[in-house]
Amino acid sequence: MKLKYYFALAAALYFGSGIALADLAGDVQHLQQRWAEINYQLEGKTRLAAFEQLTSEAEMLAGANPDSAEVWIWSGIIKSTYAGAKGGLGALSLAKASKADLERALELDPMALQGSAYTSLGALYYSVPGWPVGFGDDDKAEELLKEALALNPDGIDPNYFYADFLIQEKRYDEARTYLEKARQAAPRPGRELADSGRQGEIAAKLRQIAGE
Repeated sequence: MKLKYYFALAAALYFGSGIALADLAGDVQHLQQRWAEINYQLEGKTRLAAFEQLTSEAEMLAGANPDSAEVWIWSGIIKSTYAGAKGGLGALSLAKASKADLERALELDPMALQGSAYTSLGALYYSVPGWPVGFGDDDKAEELLKEALALNPDGIDPNYFYADFLIQEKRYDEARTYLEKARQAAPRPGRELADSGRQGEIAAKLRQIAGE
């Protein structure tokens, strides 16, 4: 009888764990899909309010899943994009919170989501003002972005963000090479909206460096 109980309990724990993992994957997918909708389809105050709500959702999910690098990555991405949309010094606290989330993800699993934490953290370092206002550092940004490319050399995001950094540094010929590579990146299943939006940004950057 005890043996039967043991196997029943073991089965419950095993299948319960599978359900929990499936739920977490679904929650992460919700964050990334909602982020794409807000980032590419909303504008103005509606966009800011939606980012604020999604930030709260991401923080709750991270609190419930503190060992999930994927959740911390998306929490960081959402906060950094919200900071960019908000702008001004008021966005600096969001950028700092994003930095902390992405650093936590790197501690847990540097290769999670093909090194996306490196990409997003690198983008933060070249987007945020430097000392004494913020933590911006172009050398650190390039180091992190190269780490991202080493892990995902053909990915749309690492190539795009490294190109964006190079444009900021006025290294236009190099930037064009990485933009072209980003433009040719393979589509990501389930990320159609994000890919479409990013391709639009790539095209805009190519026009920018062509002087259009």
